[in-house]
Amino acid sequence: MLAVGVTAVLAAACGAGPGADPGGAAADGGGADKLVFAAIPSEQSEHLEASFEPILSALEKELGVPIEFQAVTSNAAVVEAQVAQRVDIAVYGAFSYYLARSRADVEPIAAPVDTPGGEAGATSYGVVRGDDRDINSLEDVKGKNICFTDPGSTTGYLQPLASLRQAGVDPERAATVVYSGGHDTSVASLLAGDCDIAFVGEVFIDQLLPERGLLKPGQVRKVWTSPLIPAPPIVVGTWLPEQTRERIQRTVTAHTAAEMAQQGFCEGAEIEGPELWGDKQGVRACTMGASNAWKFVEASDQDYRTIARICEVTKADVCTEGE
Repeated sequence: MLAVGVTAVLAAACGAGPGADPGGAAADGGGADKLVFAAIPSEQSEHLEASFEPILSALEKELGVPIEFQAVTSNAAVVEAQVAQRVDIAVYGAFSYYLARSRADVEPIAAPVDTPGGEAGATSYGVVRGDDRDINSLEDVKGKNICFTDPGSTTGYLQPLASLRQAGVDPERAATVVYSGGHDTSVASLLAGDCDIAFVGEVFIDQLLPERGLLKPGQVRKVWTSPLIPAPPIVVGTWLPEQTRERIQRTVTAHTAAEMAQQGFCEGAEIEGPELWGDKQGVRACTMGASNAWKFVEASDQDYRTIARICEVTKADVCTEGE
């Protein structure tokens, strides 16, 4: 889901509406007369609301309350709403969840898997221009210009920073750093010669930019691949009844994107499975978030301890944000 830059939330509107059935599924919506789904725009999806529509439809059917989409402007606004218990379900980046868990009563219940048989996580690449032979490892980055995405990005900054320091390279002392603001703009900056190496999420190099015609074969060369980084989790407030949390988890993990299409959750808006789906490429499927995940699997807080270790290595300012 990704990983990388999307936050989506479901905010419960308090008070049972006229259509609520206090003895039926609506009771598992916490007595709400509607649920509001809010999302922060991401470079991974030009139609963010539509990309989550199948999940919203499945949750609406299971919980028995209508769901309304609403755009929000920042991750911080979502976290603050969860601290105040006004947001019941959220899809955070792994790092955003790391920050939220220390301030809000929330727990992860599911995470996206991008490919059939894959793991719930993503990797970051260090890429150089295709004709550049000066950089072949992280040790070669010393003294070079580096493109990171944003100080709050796990794939575009924090994990690469941790790995650089473990390789003996301190970007603040041994290199020139450029913050591009996004994964796609990091690649564009690299190709324009503004930096010698760019650190970006794998999905942009392997899928999104080639699909958009913005990256041609041979234009970049991978010189580093990160360890697996936890996928953006679906997070629920622990103030919700346990039964409600279980039903949300069961609903979002029950079916693959192809099965969602078979059940009619995206009728008329089906996609063809991308190349990364292997033998499922071309299958009729629903979108399950901005990065076209294959399915969601169960997740827990333990899956996100990696972020704490990254923060221990980097001592990045953003790791203590809000404390």
